[in-house]
Formats: sequence, structure tokens, C-alpha cells
Amino acid sequence: MLAALAQSRKALPECLPNPPVGCLIINAQEIVAEGYTQAPGKHHAEADALNQIQGKAFNFLKMYVTLEPCSFHGRTPACALAIAKDRRIHEIYVSIIDPDPRNNGQGLDILKKAGKIVNVGLCANEVNAFLNQYLNKVMVEQ
Repeated sequence: MLAALAQSRKALPECLPNPPVGCLIINAQEIVAEGYTQAPGKHHAEADALNQIQGKAFNFLKMYVTLEPCSFHGRTPACALAIAKDRRIHEIYVSIIDPDPRNNGQGLDILKKAGKIVNVGLCANEVNAFLNQYLNKVMVEQ
């Protein structure tokens, strides 16, 4: 998760007003994709990472993401739905839940309903110390 947090930092300042989120996809203890939130209207961290493994054959992937994947369609499609549809992703580690009322656990619910193993709280103190200042602002688009 700390490597995903390092990806989060790369998102600034282009991602604003969206929060700087980082994401890793792991196959057998090896990082196969890294992503971070792009400028508004472009890929979120999860979509950025998923795009990097498009067309590649993997069986059991784990995803590490600093903030709960979005559950709604704004300028970009809902990341939680994209992850839910990807049969290669079996387990997701989410550091902190997104307090945005459009999410606030709804992204996690989508993932769980899709049969994904969802773990919450890994490195939450470190991630919250970085992300909290960006989560208190009203988000125009996710």
C-alpha cells in the first residue's frame, strides 16, 4: 500500500480537484501495473492501472488502492464497476473509505456483490495523513 501511496503523490497537482489516488495491481508478488489519478475527465488511478494490463492473461490479481473506488459515473465511468467486471482481479485492498456521499462504502458494496475479496484499512494512518486534506473539499467530479 505504501507503493500505492507513492503513486498518489504523482497525481498532484494535475488531478485536482479530484483526490490524488494511487493504485497497484499485483500478480504473484510482482507489480504488473501502477496508476494514479489523472487530470479531471481522464483516467482515475484504478482505470489507469487496469488500462496497463488490458489484453494480458492473468489468473489471480490483487489490487491495492489508497481510496475506495468510485461508485458513480461522473466525467469518467465508475471505477468500482470496472473492477467488478474484471475477472482477473480477485482481491482488493483499500486503505480508506471515501467520505464523499456519492461513495462512502458504495464502491466497496459493488466489489463485494461481484464476489471480490475486499480488505479495508491497510496503511490507513499513512494514507489518511496524506489524503485527508484533499477529501475535505467538495469534489466536482470523480
